[in-house]
Amino acid sequence: MSEADDALPPYEGILLADVRLVRTRQDADGALAALLASDTVGFDTESKPTFQKGEQSTGPHLVQLATDQHAYLFQIGAKPAPAESAAAADPGVDVLRAVLESAAILKVGFGLGDDLRRLRAKLGIETRNVLDLSTALRRGERNALGAKTAVARFFGKRLQKSRKITTTNWALPRLTDKQILYAADDAHVALRIYRHWRANPPPPLPPKPVAGGPMRAAQPKPRQ
Repeated sequence: MSEADDALPPYEGILLADVRLVRTRQDADGALAALLASDTVGFDTESKPTFQKGEQSTGPHLVQLATDQHAYLFQIGAKPAPAESAAAADPGVDVLRAVLESAAILKVGFGLGDDLRRLRAKLGIETRNVLDLSTALRRGERNALGAKTAVARFFGKRLQKSRKITTTNWALPRLTDKQILYAADDAHVALRIYRHWRANPPPPLPPKPVAGGPMRAAQPKPRQ
């Protein structure tokens, strides 16, 4: 980010009181009802980082889904498991499958390619109706747009993303408050940006110049 972006006021993310950790069947039922009632949800995942060459990730270890009011965090463990056994052991997996595979609910987030592949490999979930904002929000840029840039552009705020938190162990059975807020914000801010973008569509980009100079009006052929 530029020095101008660094000078922006900090983005105030979701409150810890509005984050729900889905651990029990009752938690899962509440999350499912809220998520199925939403037309669009923010979406992201976190995986324990790998540091050794050739080391395979066992992620994702945390899946985040956000409505306008709350963020729901699903801890899905450190080890890959077949879909049937995972669902039996963790009621949250049923919720993830119902929401992520629903064609009626739009899932929005940033840089979702790895998230989708890992969910498919670990839980057999085929996520449907996904919008990757990192490409959808581009305005002539060649590179994908990140959440930091999008928050600065749309909200005039600075999204604080600590590398120290990013590289923590997301497979821990008990996450810290900082981890919980970081993860919840990733999903919730994506939904907020999407809502703002749809409510305030940008003007169309100017046409690209034609190679060889400006276009000229066609001249009439001389009469024979």
